[in-house]
Amino acid sequence: MSSDVAVPPQGQPLAQAQGLSRGGINDFVLKFANVNGSGSASANLLCAKALFRMGIPVAPKNIFPSNIQGMPTWYEIRVSEAGHFGRREGIDVMVAMNPQTYAQDCAEIVPGGILVYDSTWERKFTRTDIDVIGIPIARLCAEVWEDQRKRQLFKNIVYLGALAELIEIDLPVIETLIGEQFRGKEKLIAPNVQALAIGRDYVRENITIKPKVRVRAANKAEGKIMINGNEAAGLGALYAGATVASWYPITPSTSLAEAFEKYAHKFRRDENGRLRAAIIQAEDELSAVGMAIGANWNGARAFTATSGPGISLMGEFIGLAYFAEIPLVIFDIQRGGPSTGMPTRTQQSDVLACAYASHGDTKHVLLIPGDPNECFSMAADAFDVAERLQTPVFVLSDLDIGMNDWVVDELRWDDARKADRGKVLDAEALDKAADFARYRDVDGDGIPWRTVPGTHPEKGAFFTRGTSHTDTGGYTEDGVLNAENLARIDRKFETATALVPKPVIRESSATSKLAIINFGSTEPAVREALQDLSREGRGVNHMRLRAFPFGAEVSDFIDRHDYLFVVEQNRDAQMRHLLITEADIPAHKLIAVTNYDGMPLTAAFVKQAVLDHMERDERIAAAAAPSITAA
Repeated sequence: MSSDVAVPPQGQPLAQAQGLSRGGINDFVLKFANVNGSGSASANLLCAKALFRMGIPVAPKNIFPSNIQGMPTWYEIRVSEAGHFGRREGIDVMVAMNPQTYAQDCAEIVPGGILVYDSTWERKFTRTDIDVIGIPIARLCAEVWEDQRKRQLFKNIVYLGALAELIEIDLPVIETLIGEQFRGKEKLIAPNVQALAIGRDYVRENITIKPKVRVRAANKAEGKIMINGNEAAGLGALYAGATVASWYPITPSTSLAEAFEKYAHKFRRDENGRLRAAIIQAEDELSAVGMAIGANWNGARAFTATSGPGISLMGEFIGLAYFAEIPLVIFDIQRGGPSTGMPTRTQQSDVLACAYASHGDTKHVLLIPGDPNECFSMAADAFDVAERLQTPVFVLSDLDIGMNDWVVDELRWDDARKADRGKVLDAEALDKAADFARYRDVDGDGIPWRTVPGTHPEKGAFFTRGTSHTDTGGYTEDGVLNAENLARIDRKFETATALVPKPVIRESSATSKLAIINFGSTEPAVREALQDLSREGRGVNHMRLRAFPFGAEVSDFIDRHDYLFVVEQNRDAQMRHLLITEADIPAHKLIAVTNYDGMPLTAAFVKQAVLDHMERDERIAAAAAPSITAA
């Protein structure tokens, strides 16, 4: 049996393979097909927000190109009162506003589904197993507005009004959202509401087709918010006490720095209105991380945000922070690689690049949020861990979490929480100290005491270096001393296991020897796949990794199972390799399930990968035990 088998990407299967539209209430997938730069994004987001305001859980996914204007773009909304937030292939309602992609869009619709299109220019569609609804959207707009730009923008609101009537979205909810969106620009509210009514009225007066799917107000959104991971992480950094953000624009991390800047301007001002933060757009990624390192060395809490290409360019300075032992937080919002790769597609392909960033013997702490709520909490935790360990800490998010809106529990913050600055000596402590050595481990945890430059006029550390050094920070080329220093720094990693978030473990069967390991944004798809397997009587246990280094809980869970599927969104099964290398896990136990097509993971893909392996190898099938809970 080969345990290192990569499953090919999900691809774009024909809708017929997905089965019939299930119909019903609050359980379907809606997709908008648009042209990038046409102003459709705000209308599509209004739709997702309206459904959420109706108390219905939704999972929007924005699938957009890396150019600015003219290319196809899509926006999917999975509507699931059951709370399934993973992407699902097979579209129940397709609003097709881009003639360039009609063929592709039509093929994705499940039999029994609906295609809505602009019939100002009538088209013939060959599928006979779907309902086609033509609405002359461009003509309706031309009859009301003379300005070409207004016609283009209001087309999006017209199709939203039509859709609301078709699937029974509460129109007053959308009108309220329009009022909120244009607060301070009241002149824009009336024409948008008018456009909404134009679409609604056309459907009422001309369309007799009744979709198999519709929505109904629910109460499944209580205590929930809709937020993306970059927004949450920027807010988390602010709550953590960060005062410096140095960054260079790169998709998909730019909005994280922008969120921090927005919240800093709102909340981090003194009584005179002066901004008590520094947000610096650097000339490149190396400069950005260098500024963050310098600010941390001088006592601030500073961070940078980037993606895979930025991590590559920051390598030299990351090594400096590691060896000079300077706290540093780096948010890596992963995207498709290598090289420029797919800037607007999601991946988890920076795991090894971040774990061992820079040359020489380096090893870094990774915090891995599974949703925007954890982006908020782990952003705050990252600063504490970085200062406790005096080392770089990476928060590994990805485009799916970072740029898409997720429905999560409300963000919580303990007002009694204080920043943990770690081992920092003040002037009084320096005066009492008989002898201060910046790089000396005095208690066995690998972490020395540090000072902020200028704390004391004569004592403490004022300079640091990236060359080999003694425990007092002096230059040395003594190989033995350098090896001792490297070994001491490595001891921090053992200390780190007690500081980082523990894995989330769910066991549906006490006797099953089969399990799934995953991390990050794959969680919704994995959870749904596990529920499906459980309903079919297959007991498969589950562990979601949330940090590196791995604690004893990880090894103990793996030891209790014979075979474990490691689900990840990269080609090379990077987390699997990290588990083998760093947790000393036998390779034959870990079965790679990899997806790297840039799309958010689906439960169908995960479930099929498990079933395929069970069918091919009777030992894997035998490892599963009957499930006792639908975990």
